[in-house]
Amino acid sequence: MGARETVEVTGHLMDSGILSRILDDIRDYGGDYVIEKFDVGHETNDPSRARISIEAEDDGRLQRLLMRLQTRGVNQVAVGNAVLAHAELDGVLPDGFYSTTNLETRVCLDGRWFDVENPEMDCGLLVAGSDTDDPRVRTIPMSDVRSGMQIVVGASGIQVSVPAPASLGEAFGPPSDSPHERPQTVLVRQVADAMRQTRADGKRVLWVAGPGIVHTGAAPAMVALIGAGFVDVVFAGNALATHDIESALYGTALGIDMNTAQGVEHGHEHHVRALNTIRKAGSIGAAVADGTLGSGIMHALVSHEKRYVLVGSVRDDGPLPDVHTDVIEGQRAMRAEIHDIGYCLMLATQLHSVATSNILPATVPLVCVDLNPVTVTKLADRGTSHGRGIVTDVGLFLEQLALELVPDYRRG
Repeated sequence: MGARETVEVTGHLMDSGILSRILDDIRDYGGDYVIEKFDVGHETNDPSRARISIEAEDDGRLQRLLMRLQTRGVNQVAVGNAVLAHAELDGVLPDGFYSTTNLETRVCLDGRWFDVENPEMDCGLLVAGSDTDDPRVRTIPMSDVRSGMQIVVGASGIQVSVPAPASLGEAFGPPSDSPHERPQTVLVRQVADAMRQTRADGKRVLWVAGPGIVHTGAAPAMVALIGAGFVDVVFAGNALATHDIESALYGTALGIDMNTAQGVEHGHEHHVRALNTIRKAGSIGAAVADGTLGSGIMHALVSHEKRYVLVGSVRDDGPLPDVHTDVIEGQRAMRAEIHDIGYCLMLATQLHSVATSNILPATVPLVCVDLNPVTVTKLADRGTSHGRGIVTDVGLFLEQLALELVPDYRRG
């Protein structure tokens, strides 16, 4: 072994399984370790602390291992100063760049610590500033890198902080719990309480919404929640908006009557006709303004002046004029809306949920609701330790949530 470093980690290392995952990471990266010190918390809420000496074949492998361990909240004991390198090409990070987590991060420059702005997964760290001003450190997506930018390389001079369990929504239980074995009524009430608290704190609630909300007949519940002030921002694709508008204009979703659950004659045409109607109006907002669109989720968002970002995919019909067809521009639009987010609800959309979890700081609690348990656990597979899952029908979930949060709401 040619390179060695001593690291430490603090938290609920035993009951959360973090320590075993740290040791697995070390072995997976071809390293070795010695646990030099391990202090176990005496009481239930007491954190444990571990100091571990790790070794790797060379410094390059060690740096990659250290970056991996920082996703678990592991920091070097001897931190040192961050190492900087200039980007040589647009859209290309320097070799050995520090790959970020979404944890709160600090960078040491010339012996001074600076907080990283906009914590986000899978980015680089940009150091910017003038000779007269203090430097600023922020995450930068690879696509936004420009030649000459100063980028942090290696793991030296970097510390991360893992959020306290309470801020992760510990009431939903540890990630290893089976999410479909928990009482749904209790979980819905906990979500409702968290949304009330978010609003009381002056923070915004972000919804990541899939078309299943419309298909299950839950659009009226979401409309009621928008009107009651529990929806501030919506991230979605072309499908949610299109099917919602089809439902408002034709009473169907993908040709299925929303009242009888039966297919209707020529119903397969309705979604493209709905698309064409909005494209003719010029935008969703214009269709609301001229009276073409008079109900539904999108109508409620426009009427209550709520923000929404629609990002499309290769499979989209139309798409709607409001949809970002350039995914890089779509990501930028999403990033522009995550300020002041205090809670995130993800409903029946795996693709947009994973995309959103990548750009949200770990301090933002999120809940993923889906009938498919694979979708619910996907966030954990992506390293989203701050997520919790509820396996249930999204329509039933939203009906219960509206009953909890909206006075005088009656089931649709």
